[in-house]
Amino acid sequence: MTVRHFLTLLDLSPEELNSVVDRAIELKAIQRRGDIHEPLKNRVMAMIFEKSSTRTRVSFETGMNQLGGSAIFLSPRDTQLGRGEPIEDSARVLSQMVDIVMIRTFEHEKIETYAKYSDVPVINALTDDYHPCQLLADVQAFKEARGDIQGKTVAWIGDGNNMCNSYINAARQFDFKLNIACPEGYEPMKELLDQNSDRVTITRDPIEAVENASLVTTDVWASMGQEEEQAIREKAFADYQVSPTLMDKADKEAVFLHCLPAHRGEEISIDMLDDSRSVVWNQAGNRLHAQKALTEFLMQHVINQ
Repeated sequence: MTVRHFLTLLDLSPEELNSVVDRAIELKAIQRRGDIHEPLKNRVMAMIFEKSSTRTRVSFETGMNQLGGSAIFLSPRDTQLGRGEPIEDSARVLSQMVDIVMIRTFEHEKIETYAKYSDVPVINALTDDYHPCQLLADVQAFKEARGDIQGKTVAWIGDGNNMCNSYINAARQFDFKLNIACPEGYEPMKELLDQNSDRVTITRDPIEAVENASLVTTDVWASMGQEEEQAIREKAFADYQVSPTLMDKADKEAVFLHCLPAHRGEEISIDMLDDSRSVVWNQAGNRLHAQKALTEFLMQHVINQ
C-alpha cells in the first residue's frame, strides 16, 4: 500500500492542493450549516507535540472529532520518544495502532525519518523548516476574500523562517509571485531561493516588496526557540514592521495575514490586526477547515486502496 504524507506543500500536486482548499471551503459551509459529516468514524489520529501549540492542537483535535474520529494528544512526557526511543521504532509501533499521525517538532529531518517508517499518513504540523498546514489556511483565507491567488503578487515582510520557506513552496505550487523583504543574514533557505528564482525576489526594502501586492503577510521576529535572540532581532528588524501605512503602499484591494501569535508593536503595529484589510481571524479559523480537508484527502487515499 502506498501511503501519502504531507511534510511540505510539494507532497501534493498543484491540482490536489487546490482541491484541498476548495474542499476546505465546502467543509466550512457544512460545519456552519450544522450538518453532520463523519467520514472518519472509528479512525484515530495521534498528535505528537514536541513544540507547544494553541491553534494547531485545537484545530486538529476538533477537526478529527467533527469528522467522526478521535485524536490522542502526546507530549514528550507521554511518549518513549521523550526518553530516547528511536523515531523509526515509534513510527512502526504507532502505525499498528492509529490511522494517521500529526507531528509538531523541531528538526525537519525527524518528521522525514518518521514518515519513512510509518505505514499510515504523516502530517507536518510545523517543523523548524516548514509549516505547510498554515499555508493551506492562508490560501483559503485569500480565496474567500479576493478569489484565486494564481498570478497575484504576495509580499512577505520579516524573518526568512519556516513560514517564509513554505510561502516559497506555495508560490511554486499555487503559481504566484513572491517578494520577500528581510534584513541581510535573515534570508530563507538558499536552496529554495535558487529553485524558485523565476518567481521569488529578495529585497531589503518593505515598501518595494509590497508594491502591487495583493497579499501582505509576516510572522514574529523571534520564533520558538530563538527567544534568547530577541534583543538582537528587534534591532535587525526595526524597519520591517507591517502597519496600515505600509499596507497603503500595496494594491488597493490587498489583504493582510499573520499566522499568529502576533507581537503587537514588533512585527506589526498596534492597530494592524484591527485594520479593515486584515483577515487574520478568518485565516486562523481556517486552520480547522483546511486541516479537515487535508486529513480527509489523506485518509480517503488509504481507504480507497
